[in-house]
Amino acid sequence: MNNRERRQLGQAAERRARAHLERHGLRCEAVNWHCRHGELDLVMRDGDTIVFVEVRYRSRAAYGGAAASIDPRKQQKLLRAARHYLAGLGTQPPARFDVVAIEGDRLHWIVDAFGA
Repeated sequence: MNNRERRQLGQAAERRARAHLERHGLRCEAVNWHCRHGELDLVMRDGDTIVFVEVRYRSRAAYGGAAASIDPRKQQKLLRAARHYLAGLGTQPPARFDVVAIEGDRLHWIVDAFGA
């Protein structure tokens, strides 16, 4: 699979995750938000809470699956990017990190997947 195909699969997974979260009442604030610390796939709002969503797609659940691919190093990178995002708001709303793991046709939403 080339980079273009991989990117298209990732974008489709992010659209699917966003639609799923919106059906459950979350509102989208940003998609693929970038800063010098990294990228936030989705930034959603659940009431007053900012939800940073990492979307992971795997065609199958090999090697621990999609959720297991978010190791401590990746979590720290997401945390730094989220802090940068929150600093730009000028306020300090409650925040959490969710993961949407998509493996084949199965979608699993992990609320509050890891803490700050």
